[in-house]
Amino acid sequence: MTAHGTTWNADGRPKLRSDLAVERDGKQFVLHDPHRVGRPVGLSAAGFELAARYFDGDRTLGQIHGELDAEVSLTTLADLARGLDEALLLDSPRFHDRLTTPVRPPSCIGCYDADPDELRAQLAVLFTSPGGPGMPAAGRPVPSDGGRLRAVLLPHMDYARGNVCYGWGFKELVERADATVFVIVATSHYSAHRFTLTRQHFETPLGVVETDRSYVDAIADAYGDGLFDDPFAHAPEHSIELEVVLLQYLYEGRRPIRIVPLLVGSFGDCVEAGTPPREAADVRRMIEALRNAEAASAEKVCYLISGDLAHVGPKFGDRQPVAAPFLKASRAKDEALLARAAAADPDGYFAAIAAEGDARRICGLPPTYLTLQTIRPRSGRVLNYQQYVHPRGHESVSFASMAFEG
Repeated sequence: MTAHGTTWNADGRPKLRSDLAVERDGKQFVLHDPHRVGRPVGLSAAGFELAARYFDGDRTLGQIHGELDAEVSLTTLADLARGLDEALLLDSPRFHDRLTTPVRPPSCIGCYDADPDELRAQLAVLFTSPGGPGMPAAGRPVPSDGGRLRAVLLPHMDYARGNVCYGWGFKELVERADATVFVIVATSHYSAHRFTLTRQHFETPLGVVETDRSYVDAIADAYGDGLFDDPFAHAPEHSIELEVVLLQYLYEGRRPIRIVPLLVGSFGDCVEAGTPPREAADVRRMIEALRNAEAASAEKVCYLISGDLAHVGPKFGDRQPVAAPFLKASRAKDEALLARAAAADPDGYFAAIAAEGDARRICGLPPTYLTLQTIRPRSGRVLNYQQYVHPRGHESVSFASMAFEG
């Protein structure tokens, strides 16, 4: 059998990926991909021992079969290798093709429906549910009194919990932004790198959204090396994908659009030092790179900030379940934080988070700060704010949508 250049016959040399996690589940051993590229596979104790001991990339299946003195058939070995390869758990051409394919396949099916018609109905609810803003109006975008829409802050919670907060932000975007290029600056949840770009286009059940590769290259040329060093960063990431799905849905039949997908990792070092991120050399370079790329573009550009607010409760390491007094205090802190963002004061926004040592884990800090420093808007407006609270207080995540103009 040949799959993506891998032949699982006697000459194949299977190599189990070295970055996998293993979990015991009864009599089974379950292999997990911490990067969420491959899917979990359960193996018997014998199957796990075979893969862990013999699938090292140095021996063919025929050689492994010989070492086992025919205790295990060649067919069994080939079936094991094939199953692991199809799950993307082998270091094989199939796995590397998945990381480097020109079109990134969706990784969040389940969070949203895979059927296009069902998905459109699911997305419409984000606008039409009680408390929602209604569907965006048809026609040309209209600037507000505050001027041109430069950016929107959006949640990246799953759609069920993010609900109409998505609708408020995206309605503002569609009705006010005249852009054809959308720079999505999003929280990076899986990478240790500060900044990661991709040239991959993004596939959703609604089709393919093109990445503006020339814009991506302009950022990379201005920034320097390192922006493509982590091949895993974008593959499992939801913070860009959930925004892309809604962009595609809303711009169907309106006008062609392209995206620029930029993931931003932790600013924890800046919080610990108490120094504004713009003083870090790499952050300063990225701010200038983004400004230069936009200035060189012949098209109109709008930014999408994909980031949530507080993450609190035992799920995130806090000792006590979240309760009403704590939630009230957390909301007050969120409102103070959003007020600094609305005042177009990125350093004040950062200072408010640093003052509490980022104890509430504001995951939107990196993309929000970076975008506000880059575009320097005149002002911002909060469109919607919510706190999701687990019924038993296990967790709470807060999030907002905002519009930035000027």
